[in-house]
Amino acid sequence: MKKTSIFVLVLALLLSLTACAGGNGGNSGGNQGGDDASDYVIRIYSNSNSPERTTWLINAAKEAGFEISIDDTSVISGDNVAVQAANENKDGDIIFGLNETRWGQLVNNQYENVRIMDWTPSWADKVGVYKYDGKAYGLVIQNVLMLYRTDEYGTNGEEIHLQHWGDIVDYAKEHNLVWYRQNKVGGTTNANINSSILYPYVDPSSPAGGVSVDGWKKLWEYCADGKFFVDDSQGIRPLIRGDVAIGTFYSSSLYGEIDAGDGVSDHPLKGTTEPENWQLCDFADGTYYIAEYLGIVDKEGRTEAQTEHVKAFAEWFGSAETQIAWSEEFDSYPCNEDAVKVLYPNGIPPIYQIENFALKEIPGTGANYATYVAAHSAEWTNILTNLGYYWNDDAKAPTTPDWDNLDWSTLTQKQGE
Repeated sequence: MKKTSIFVLVLALLLSLTACAGGNGGNSGGNQGGDDASDYVIRIYSNSNSPERTTWLINAAKEAGFEISIDDTSVISGDNVAVQAANENKDGDIIFGLNETRWGQLVNNQYENVRIMDWTPSWADKVGVYKYDGKAYGLVIQNVLMLYRTDEYGTNGEEIHLQHWGDIVDYAKEHNLVWYRQNKVGGTTNANINSSILYPYVDPSSPAGGVSVDGWKKLWEYCADGKFFVDDSQGIRPLIRGDVAIGTFYSSSLYGEIDAGDGVSDHPLKGTTEPENWQLCDFADGTYYIAEYLGIVDKEGRTEAQTEHVKAFAEWFGSAETQIAWSEEFDSYPCNEDAVKVLYPNGIPPIYQIENFALKEIPGTGANYATYVAAHSAEWTNILTNLGYYWNDDAKAPTTPDWDNLDWSTLTQKQGE
């Protein structure tokens, strides 16, 4: 997905930003915090920390005048682990990545030792709705997608238009189609799939974690009748091979996975931005987006000069020019509107034009769906775990729950409580 004349466009943007940069940041480099802070090592916690990302960020930050410390997935894996490590170690300067669920908890001070300090970058007005004003600001967005093959390994040309994500179960059964299902409770992509299926079943009065029992039934049916492949952690690969007709994946890296399909399948998906033998399932509800945010930790003992140095790094990392480079390298979609204009001069890709129901308000709650998910995420995890929703071996699948006689007050608690 390399864009035409990207270098020229980036250069023009850099010159423009340099010309208009004022005292509130821009790409000011590592000396903004003063000489006594220039050698300060900025400690970062993140779940967007694949080895490739950490290596890239360390090197790019060094070129910009910052020395950073960030663990890769061999040390920290997942958003919960990243936040818990920051909370336990008490040494963090920056947190980035995560999603609205976790950021809602951070900005509301739900962790004992992590406080997000007040901060407004110069590009705050460029990230649209993806911000917690005065606290944290969006870097990249991605969404969870459901795709299907339109060739003989799928629908044979028939399009899939449904109201809700969970409707795929009845549709697939009616048309004798196989779909991929995940095999574990944890993981951001898995959680987003669950949130997508449960969305139309939200019921704030329900003791079942604020979701109607019908919602949990539908999710169970999706898991029980879907197909899992032991050698695959993502639903795109069985779809590329033709082992399933319907699969799930996240928007970031989708096109790269499809482009690489020739190496893993005799009948891969064809056509990246213009699909030839695959398509997105069209759900009237839309899909669940997450935004990865950037915030500065109010770290005890950090000097004023060092704090300014940390702010300068955050200003640099979220800037359009850095996000252009980051997005080009890792096939992600930036929140920064200036970066989007450079990366996609011919228009926003279809996968990012889908309706975002994560930010839709839940009637009677005063909260959007992402906030609602955050409030109930622990209960949902406990329900999924206690009922045994996911399994690797179909021969050892648990029996279908006795839905009419479940004790939801117990199921919403952790095992052993």
